[in-house]
Amino acid sequence: MPGLGTSFGRGGATTFAMDMKNADSILIMGSNMAECHPVAFRWVLQAKTRLTNPCTVIHVDPRFTRTSAMANVYAPLRAGSDIVFLGALINLVLEHLAPLFQKKPEERSERERFFHDYLVHYTNAPTLVTEEFRDTEADDLAGLFSGFDAEKQKYDINKWRYETEPAGRESTSEPEEKGKGYSFAMQVGKLVGPRPTQDLTLQHERCVFQILRRHYRRYTAELVEQVCGTPRETFLNVANTLLHNAGPDRTGAICYAVGWTQHTVGVQMIRAAAVLQTLLGNIGRPGGGILALRGHATIQGCTDIATLYDIQPGYLNTPSALKHHETLRDYINTETSATSYWSNLPKFIVSQLKAWFGDDAKAENDFAYDYLPKLTGNHSHLPMFVDMMKGTIKGFFVMGQNPAVGGQNASFQRQALAQLDWMVVRDLYETETASFWKDSPEVKNGTLKPQDIQTEVFFLPAAAVAEMEGSFTNTQRLVQWHNKAVDPPGDARSDSWFTYHLGQRLKKLYADSQEPRDRPIKALVWDYLDPPANEEWRIKDEPSAERILKEINGYPWTPGQPLQGKPLVSFADLKDDGTTACGAWIYTGIYAPTTDDPAGHNFAANRRGDDWVALDWGFSWPANRRLMYNRASADVQGNPWPKEARLAKEFAQAGGPPRRGYVYWEAEQKKWVGLDIPDFVLNKAPDATAQPHGVGVAYHDGASPFIMKADGKAWLYVPKGLVDGPLPTFYEPYESPVKNIVYKQQSNPCTLTWKVPGNPYAAVATPEYPHVLSTYRLTEHHLSGTMSRWLPWLAELQPELFCEISPEHAQEIGVNNTDWVVISTPRGSIRAKALVTRRIRPYQLKERQVHHVGLPWHWGYKGLTTGDVVNNLSALVGDPNVTIHEAKVFVCQVARG
Repeated sequence: MPGLGTSFGRGGATTFAMDMKNADSILIMGSNMAECHPVAFRWVLQAKTRLTNPCTVIHVDPRFTRTSAMANVYAPLRAGSDIVFLGALINLVLEHLAPLFQKKPEERSERERFFHDYLVHYTNAPTLVTEEFRDTEADDLAGLFSGFDAEKQKYDINKWRYETEPAGRESTSEPEEKGKGYSFAMQVGKLVGPRPTQDLTLQHERCVFQILRRHYRRYTAELVEQVCGTPRETFLNVANTLLHNAGPDRTGAICYAVGWTQHTVGVQMIRAAAVLQTLLGNIGRPGGGILALRGHATIQGCTDIATLYDIQPGYLNTPSALKHHETLRDYINTETSATSYWSNLPKFIVSQLKAWFGDDAKAENDFAYDYLPKLTGNHSHLPMFVDMMKGTIKGFFVMGQNPAVGGQNASFQRQALAQLDWMVVRDLYETETASFWKDSPEVKNGTLKPQDIQTEVFFLPAAAVAEMEGSFTNTQRLVQWHNKAVDPPGDARSDSWFTYHLGQRLKKLYADSQEPRDRPIKALVWDYLDPPANEEWRIKDEPSAERILKEINGYPWTPGQPLQGKPLVSFADLKDDGTTACGAWIYTGIYAPTTDDPAGHNFAANRRGDDWVALDWGFSWPANRRLMYNRASADVQGNPWPKEARLAKEFAQAGGPPRRGYVYWEAEQKKWVGLDIPDFVLNKAPDATAQPHGVGVAYHDGASPFIMKADGKAWLYVPKGLVDGPLPTFYEPYESPVKNIVYKQQSNPCTLTWKVPGNPYAAVATPEYPHVLSTYRLTEHHLSGTMSRWLPWLAELQPELFCEISPEHAQEIGVNNTDWVVISTPRGSIRAKALVTRRIRPYQLKERQVHHVGLPWHWGYKGLTTGDVVNNLSALVGDPNVTIHEAKVFVCQVARG
């Protein structure tokens, strides 16, 4: 999420799958889209098979996959080298664009005017950076940015800030008067600072555009060949295709998945794509954008509402004991971006507190802000298991997860489970996690003895999707409702049933407690049962998913009456005075009143669509818009670009509503209109000037499409928000078969590592582990196999674990197709059948040839089809921004089994 969030303002996909059919080029990288997202891939194929001006589909991947087979261009590259490939694309685009900024306006062609206006007005390319900033290109920094503390392995990101104009005045609001209620609006107003300095000619040596040019100058086609192993001609073909398909009348899209996220530089890989798409003028425009391909059905929804430890619903940062978050006022001061739409953060957090704690959340007690637990460190999955191994964590709920197979260094994680006092597992089948204590590999080899394991395991049967009502939020932020088809068998219950009744029991347990620490549970609003008349068809005491949705949507607060009153229509209706309650502000509008349903209509259940934007199919956050940042689909004056005008005309001819463009300014109506919900202040004219000391979006002018950013611009350079650098920079994976030839710095200097017993790492370029290993997914299996290895028809389609190796590699080790091989890393060894295939190739790098190994990771030791756990091989090592693991690239040895 930070890769897209720091670039554009929100961490979700900027576009939607149906819009892929309008692309002129599609670059799929970090994804085997045809295999892992086959439904979305249909729109890619529609683009490719257009009768006029068919789209060019490009696939860049270490393996030749089902996606490669459907692409026009396949570019092989070594896993983990993506930033060199993307950096060289950025370099070529920058050098292509640089001359046009030295031309006089009247000398520029229509295409050149487009790039000039897009970069100057819609991005931070003209913004100057402080003199304290020094780039990785400085010889004495050896591949690091300024501000790095080697002892702490952390950057002082203040060294990367913008250069700002002198402040006109210290504050934009009057000082607080004693004895009067505190105004959050006044508080936010005081946070407005001086404006960044700009050079609109893009010639100043410290403007972002020139910093980018210097940073990426070393990223060349030759370097791509030496580091990625990609043939030079193939790379240049990709570059020319992307450049040709960009401009006022053409757009290109990029699709990625976990092939980019699961790296120690995963956030920066996505940032590199954001830089490239921004330079090409593809963000906020139909046929363009970045489609972040999430995992299974509602991974996007999980982060929205939010299962991650460090964010609250709607992407509000979790209060932290490590930040200046002592009071609600402190939290708002620290977290609010006063010159973006995030200036409304007080409304979001106060309404959330009201939704959670009801009448207990009032101005006198900071709206129960102290009820929220505060972070004391990194509590994500990897360090959680390290703490579990140490005995710090005593209990563990496992719901919709199977870490005994899906966790990195899975043997370590299984052994950590043995240190718990108790564990609750809710799943469809008895998973490897539920039974680790009796049948894990560690039990079979004697590392763990069941009689010594004190972990008390509670296995509770869960209901499947068809056995409950609820919603899925898919990869394009689209929420779709699903109805219950049948009752779950026996004692199986939905996750909402379990969570609701657990909460009820805790509230009963603490009902008479006078301890302040128990107050949050006592105050918790927990009112999700429908009146009895509406429950005949439900399992007894099944909570209403629609009541939960209403709380998420938001409603006016009536004292003593939670979930009463007409639902809110928009997040613009939220207040910071305790008069509104809202569970997740980005979802407001999903359960809003209509003429036919004044008590609230479930827009996620809408099923009236068209063959493109389809605003009446489901609900897409925020505000049901499908293409985010769509103010950029019009020029500076608010008129649609030529492509947008053409697509709108074609859509109208096919039966869609008549429009001049996708989103554009309608002068007569004095508002933004179009085929989509405008992602902009509705009545803000294109020529509106920025208010000198304006708060929120008033700080932006009418040609600043990125309203969630402090300056209203897309960030090519990130002055704050990331911990490992303001610009994407190539570092080798933490485990690599070769040394970094781009910089002296070998790997990401801020990489998170856990040098604990049971988690050894391989040395750089060690001959003991000379090959690159990547894990991946199959269409026929689902994640750790819990939902597929128990089903006979899927088990039959993919019956056993295999290891893909090239014919050259097989010949070296004396292996034939279907022979057993042993794959080893410093963490352990597994067996698999060899699949000898030319879909895998050796990579000739500058230093030497490197073999690549591919392993699907779905098998475990339970189910109808079993196999060794591939994640026994992977390590506990993470990206410093989000702590995601690096399972897409590490080193291994392959030997005849």
